Amino acid sequence: MLTEEVAANIYRIQVTLPNNPLKYLNSYLIKDPDGSLLIDTGFRMDECRADLLAGLAELGESPGGVDIFLTHLHADHVGLAAEIVGEGRTMMIGETDRDWLVGTITSQEKWNRNAEKYLAAGMSREAIDEMPTFSPVREAAPIILGDYVGVSEGFVLDIGGYRLRCVETPGHTPGHMCLWDEEKQLMFTGDHVLFDITPNITVWGNMDDSLRFYLDSLKAAKPYPVKTALPGHRMTGDFAKRIDDLLSHHDRRLEGVLDIIGGAPGLCGVDIAKRMKWKIRADSWEDFPEAQKIFAIGECLSHLEYLLREKKITARKDGDVNHYYLI
Repeated sequence: MLTEEVAANIYRIQVTLPNNPLKYLNSYLIKDPDGSLLIDTGFRMDECRADLLAGLAELGESPGGVDIFLTHLHADHVGLAAEIVGEGRTMMIGETDRDWLVGTITSQEKWNRNAEKYLAAGMSREAIDEMPTFSPVREAAPIILGDYVGVSEGFVLDIGGYRLRCVETPGHTPGHMCLWDEEKQLMFTGDHVLFDITPNITVWGNMDDSLRFYLDSLKAAKPYPVKTALPGHRMTGDFAKRIDDLLSHHDRRLEGVLDIIGGAPGLCGVDIAKRMKWKIRADSWEDFPEAQKIFAIGECLSHLEYLLREKKITARKDGDVNHYYLI
């Protein structure tokens, strides 16, 4: 069975993410006789497509017969949306992430802006040019077919006996969205709150201090009295406790970055990332899979941006590369 009923009329479809440490995506179907809603879809890859279609069939649904809500723009969540949504059906995503997907700035322009931050971290242009080959993000991202409808904070979906309100939670992506049902105390958390893995908080070319956005979003979400949390990956857990854990995790990581810089002033971002503690099965930095090195450098840079804004550190440029010092 690919599907599991996790709440009344809500079914989780486990979508395999091949060769990916996330292992699988939780795609959710909310059944409604007037038209069901699918939340998140998986990569545009054969393995994901097969699982999603089989799960929908198991639940008596078919491609083209559902509306779609996308919690955020990452390819493992949006990759198949344009294929699955049918004519006359709606494909929704937060307004900010919609602009990233189909706005006036081209994909190449966005990539170039992001690449500049990695260049300043000490990566070579050759390594930056090779980055797309280490990840399925580009080839497994959606083909832009049909229209994405942008939704904002407070937008409500009445579906399957639920009244789901959109809650903006930027940080993991610039326009990440959760869905909250106040009466049933149920929240679809996307990748904002994950329970047995930590969401990756990376730098964005058009968004400065993504970590601050993420921490503020966690603090804003904590008062919600969530009894049922439905995350984008893996299993669920205690919502408020997990937010405390995530806030503590980033406090420790920030302190760790300060200790690294204090012990070796003048390091660049790449060298700081190499010295940080990462929960990964590798004996050394050289053994990290290339994609994981990129995620680690991006997360390191998000913490450096935060510390710069906090005036805990300063950066001095040598050519294209920033070198960091305590203040």
